[in-house]
Amino acid sequence: MLSGFLPIGSVVLLNDSTKRVMIIGVLQQQMKDDGEDVIWDYSGCFYPEGYMGPDKCFLFNTDQIAKIYSIGYQDEEQFAFKERADEMWKQVRGVE
Repeated sequence: MLSGFLPIGSVVLLNDSTKRVMIIGVLQQQMKDDGEDVIWDYSGCFYPEGYMGPDKCFLFNTDQIAKIYSIGYQDEEQFAFKERADEMWKQVRGVE
C-alpha cells in the first residue's frame, strides 16, 4: 500500500475523468482571486501529451485520484524529497 506522495512522472486517472494525467509537481501553491492561499497536493498535465502550457495543467488532491496507472521514477534523492514533502503536507493539513 502506498502512503504519502506519488513520485513525479506517475500517471493517474482523476475521479469523473476519462483522460489520464501525469504528475509534474507536489505541494503546489495557488493564490486565489480573493487573496486566499490554497495548497494542492499535486499539479499534473495530460498524458501522454505532456506539458502543453499553463492552461493545460491541473491542480488536484490525493482524494481525487481514482486509479494509479504508473508510478514515477524513484531513487535515493526522490525518497529523501518524498520524506520532506510528506512532513510538509502534514504541517499544512494539520495532520499528526
